Amino acid sequence: MTYPPPRYPGDQGEQSATYRPADQPPELVYPSGGTAHYLATGASTNGQFGLYRWEMGPQPSGPSPHFHRSISESFFILSGAVRIYDGRRWIDTGPGDFVHVPEGGVHAFRNESGESASMLLHFAPGAPREGYFEGLLDLADRSEEEQAEFFLRHDTFWV
Repeated sequence: MTYPPPRYPGDQGEQSATYRPADQPPELVYPSGGTAHYLATGASTNGQFGLYRWEMGPQPSGPSPHFHRSISESFFILSGAVRIYDGRRWIDTGPGDFVHVPEGGVHAFRNESGESASMLLHFAPGAPREGYFEGLLDLADRSEEEQAEFFLRHDTFWV
């Protein structure tokens, strides 16, 4: 591995950092009580990655096994217990645990603990996952054809 070609052509650097306070409200609140915080979107990172804080309430929740063709997905557990499927088995994870799933890797996650849980979701490159997260809110109101198109548009393939 080598470093990629430079993306910044300047000689002096620039003041371009972003800051998001910990107490900023989430961008999405789901009926289940879960929330999504958009820490860094693909748009804000020039397509390099997307980073989201995903908070789950105590009721069981999480997607079934699936894969993505164009993005990798990583999980870093902040609090609670999250079960993560790595394509072979379910792993019981806790704070500080990390799981990386490359493109094409079958995966799923569930909070089945009866307690709240929180994790960071990292996608690379930075696909527009916000549309996926927001579309989940009214997915049940869509026809099967509309749901299939939604998942295809958001690079989600169920197994």
